[in-house]
Amino acid sequence: MTAPAIARSTTTPLLSVEHLTMRFGGLTAVDDLSFNAESQKITAIIGPNGAGKTTVFNCLTGFYRATVGRLTLRHENGHNYLLERMTDHEVAARARVARTFQNIRLFPAMSVLENLMVAQHNKLMRASGYTFLGLIAAPGHRKAERAAVELARYWLSRVGLEAQADQSAGSLPYGAQRRLEIARALCTEPLLLCLDEPAAGLNARESGELNEFLLYVRDHHPIGLLLIEHDMSVVMQIADHLVVLDYGRKISEGTTDFVRNDPTVIRAYLGVEEEADATNAG
Repeated sequence: MTAPAIARSTTTPLLSVEHLTMRFGGLTAVDDLSFNAESQKITAIIGPNGAGKTTVFNCLTGFYRATVGRLTLRHENGHNYLLERMTDHEVAARARVARTFQNIRLFPAMSVLENLMVAQHNKLMRASGYTFLGLIAAPGHRKAERAAVELARYWLSRVGLEAQADQSAGSLPYGAQRRLEIARALCTEPLLLCLDEPAAGLNARESGELNEFLLYVRDHHPIGLLLIEHDMSVVMQIADHLVVLDYGRKISEGTTDFVRNDPTVIRAYLGVEEEADATNAG
């Protein structure tokens, strides 16, 4: 197998994945995967079902401990975090990596605003002196609470849900719940936001709204976006960089134009050449 073409970057990447391998017994789910993701860029990982995409996310976010590989997240202060050595809690709290899931995981009985406040729990606990300063309503804690509400309302306004702030999250339509989940992740103030199938279950209008929102985040915030997505109408319109997996191995990498015209991708992901061969054989 020839090595896939790689679009080189002249900037220091936010995230470097080097030789990531994940084995489950005799099964190799991810095989020697390397790629970079940059801040204020949208990097999409695509591939057929079972290609290893979610396993990559699970390794990056501390749910799995990689069998082999180095996963480096670089902060602007010069500190590098080796994600493969961290627990899921450490990845979120210290390395500032946030994640959404294929299945929505909101607190349905809480209000829309409360869901975003919960995402800021650790920050508020620190400001409260782990309860005592909160009990006496210390000025520092009150200031932190105001800032948390302001941040929550900012993201609610960006996803078009500010008017629903006091509604229960479970009463929202499905598409609105998707947007709320992303807003909740953004309230943790991540440097890397990992989105697992964010367009799953959305109609064409909702997918378009999602595209606009993710582009806004990319263009206005110092955040790198890494997404897994099956909806090519989302990926091809917004991704700056694509990584294509098949059976756990990277088969292509580059811009959307490069990847959509790569014969290896067409064969493995779209199946066009196989279909043509079957037609000719008939």
